[in-house]
Amino acid sequence: MTTPRTEHLVLPGVLTAEEAAVTVRAILGAQRPDGAIPWFRGHHLDPWDHTEAAMALDAAGEHEAAERAYAWLARHQNPDGSWYAAYADGDFEDVTDRGRETNFCAYIAVGVWHHYLATGDDTFLDRMWPSVYAAVEFVLRLQQPGGQIGWKRGDDGTATDEALLTGSSSIHHALRCALAIADQREEPQPDWELALGLLRHAIRRHPERFLDKDRYSMDWYYPVLGGALTGVEAKSRIAEGWERFVVPGLGVRCVVPNPWVTGGESAELALALWAVGESDRALEILQSIQHLRDPKTGLYWTGYVFDARAIWPEELTTWTAGSLLLAVAALGGDEPTCAVFGGERLPRGLDAECC
Repeated sequence: MTTPRTEHLVLPGVLTAEEAAVTVRAILGAQRPDGAIPWFRGHHLDPWDHTEAAMALDAAGEHEAAERAYAWLARHQNPDGSWYAAYADGDFEDVTDRGRETNFCAYIAVGVWHHYLATGDDTFLDRMWPSVYAAVEFVLRLQQPGGQIGWKRGDDGTATDEALLTGSSSIHHALRCALAIADQREEPQPDWELALGLLRHAIRRHPERFLDKDRYSMDWYYPVLGGALTGVEAKSRIAEGWERFVVPGLGVRCVVPNPWVTGGESAELALALWAVGESDRALEILQSIQHLRDPKTGLYWTGYVFDARAIWPEELTTWTAGSLLLAVAALGGDEPTCAVFGGERLPRGLDAECC
């Protein structure tokens, strides 16, 4: 295995180039020959975290490995445009969760656009367009009249009308990336533009349209990370939840009041902070979770129970490492990562402020 080129993934108090290379090699080591990236070998794969890990590989310049990850998604897409929620680390037909979660399915658009920006590979974009198109169409079939997206379709085909704020915010981001792909291909999608505007309006103005999960930190920062809230609105939301969720020197709680900080949520918050121009605080958050780094593997523990001073669960996950690498890439000015998460050049869809 070659040494990844990670000079651009250096951040004081977070990663040296050598440490970043170790982390990238660990993700590559977990990737199967068929392109799949499970949480860790022997555990399951889900489409969202698989994509996040692939994006981290692109941020590290490992474009061939990332492309194999997207090829895996294309090969295993269901006829209705979805993916199952979980696949065992083994035979791809060994599905461990046959639910089809909308935010899991939409996220391919974010990864594909990120890979295209990193490589400029039009052939790749052409090859992946049918998968992106089918995935978006699957997701939008679960959009409710109020704009929110039902969070899953069950194994029996039953659609869930209830929506999750975190999932819908992630879908908001994915729809913007899907529209960017459509624009690049000169294939306008006006229905997607309208759906995006309705979704953004629901996120910004109608919290009652989503299940009440405000104990979870993701519901706090994801409307910012997903680009539905920007500017003053975004900064106000970050300020509103800071004391509830941020544990100084340790990271971000997954859920209050539990004394448990998690690496993935912390790295994602850092991305959201960077997106609203608060790079100093983003850096502090990333520095605060270095106690989760396993120096031997370069991967990161999922979480830490600070009242018991215990790592929990005892798992080193590719997606936790991936989220950290993406946050570092954004703070370091990696252009594709900045374009995808900064969002200034992503389509906004149609405004829908009337309903």
